[in-house]
Amino acid sequence: MNPGDEELVGLAQQGDRRAFEELVERHKQKAYYIAFDFSRDREDAKDLSQEAFLKAFTNLKNFDGRSSFYTWFYRILVNLCLDFKRRQKRTPTDSFDETLESPMESSYEPQKPPAPDQQVLAGQFSRRIGEALEALPARQRTAFILKNHQGLSIKEIADLMETAEGTVKVHLHRAVTALRRSLAEFA
Repeated sequence: MNPGDEELVGLAQQGDRRAFEELVERHKQKAYYIAFDFSRDREDAKDLSQEAFLKAFTNLKNFDGRSSFYTWFYRILVNLCLDFKRRQKRTPTDSFDETLESPMESSYEPQKPPAPDQQVLAGQFSRRIGEALEALPARQRTAFILKNHQGLSIKEIADLMETAEGTVKVHLHRAVTALRRSLAEFA
């Protein structure tokens, strides 16, 4: 039987490096996808997720169990991602394609290749989605990415963002409204 995250945290806090390595294995793929959703760059996503694990490791002694390890770790990751976005110049994303082609969705296989005009339209739509996401205020973008790209619940997002569930719902509503307006020409 595999130990739970909290048991692994306890072992890691006592100096068991393998326990922390198991936590990394459990959460590294999802951490990468969250970081990619913020950074839109593979190398930056790897760096951000690795930095989050390093920060979690060095601060593990401060983890007090008031929240789950998952919530605590993803709060670290999201904060690093938000800091990264603040440091970056606010330039539109070149492509939104990797998220659309992520392994989580790779089971879909089109019957025939899309026509050239459909490929152009898909590329334009992909770029516009990236631009629309970039234009959202940080907290709206964070809530939208965590809900729609990572599948987190409202409660999990509220815990990560350290805010009320109602506030998360407002952020999500405003993000969806803004995205609909930005993407209206494709409707």
